[in-house]
Formats: sequence, structure tokens, C-alpha cells
Amino acid sequence: MRIDVTIERLAHGEGLPLPAYATALAAGADLHAAVPADGPVALDPGQRALVPTGLRIALPEGCEAQVRPRSGLALKHGVTVLNAPGTIDADYR
Repeated sequence: MRIDVTIERLAHGEGLPLPAYATALAAGADLHAAVPADGPVALDPGQRALVPTGLRIALPEGCEAQVRPRSGLALKHGVTVLNAPGTIDADYR
């Protein structure tokens, strides 16, 4: 089944790749953080931050998107999505 999703790149996301499946059997697409290369996000232990994606999406009715942590980032670096999975509803704009 194919579902078309509108993805708009915002100004602060210029140069970042669009979400993409890394392999043919990947369960989800990789999403990159839209943070400046000269000012990456640095967090102290236990600190939280909202990290921008540089994208805006419009989902069709009846669909949702989920933001999930990568297991490697969580295990190796303690980076996770606090409300995992983060749900993006079709009517969120």
C-alpha cells in the first residue's frame, strides 16, 4: 500500500536529507536533527531539549506518524525520545 505524505523543508532544515529508509527491511525512516553544525545541542545528565527536525509534514486522514528513538543512540549515548513513541496525528498542523 502506498500513502503519499507532503513533506516541506523549512529554512532551518536546508541541507538535511529528507527522512528515508536506510535498508529495504527498515521498519522506519531515519530523521535528522536540524541543529547548526557550529552549535550542536549539548545536554547535561538528566537535561531535556526539544530538537527541531527542519521539516513540516501533512498526513492524510486516517494516518499517523511516530517519532521513536534509535536503539543505538539510547544504548550508547543515553539519547531517547521521552514520550516514545511520539505521535503526530493527521490533523496536527
